[in-house]
Amino acid sequence: MDVNFEEMRLEHLSQVVQIENASYPSPWSRHSFAYEVMKNSFACYIVAISGKKVVGYAGMWLILDEAHITNVAVHPNYRKAGIGRALMMQMIGRAVVTGSNRMTLEVRPSNNAARHLYNKLGFKEGGVRKGYYIDTNEDAIIMWKENLSGGSTQNISSGNYF
Repeated sequence: MDVNFEEMRLEHLSQVVQIENASYPSPWSRHSFAYEVMKNSFACYIVAISGKKVVGYAGMWLILDEAHITNVAVHPNYRKAGIGRALMMQMIGRAVVTGSNRMTLEVRPSNNAARHLYNKLGFKEGGVRKGYYIDTNEDAIIMWKENLSGGSTQNISSGNYF
């Protein structure tokens, strides 16, 4: 599948919100994504596009030398095609280019597919946030990836990040 990556823009939000609603029990609103894209100077959001269709998206906040993943989701019809991994590689590459040395994220213990992907990308479990997910009172596993530009991230320098 041919997928291109672009900065998320307002014109993408209808499709992004559809994916968000299909992916999470407590989805972000269109307004939340619009704020991130238009107003949050710490935010970096991208979309994965196949043809003219948004098939996935990812976002992060870049603060000092750390990147914090806020969202990653792939349209249900396009899962298990490597798009989630490609989105994460884009995020890691963009974080490196902007000077981040490490990256963090939270993931539900029940989200085995995401946890497996993050482990394969070199993220390590670093703690638990008790009752983090308000919708289910589920804890969040905090994962960290140190030394973003070295070691286990392949082909970072070959990506087109901006």
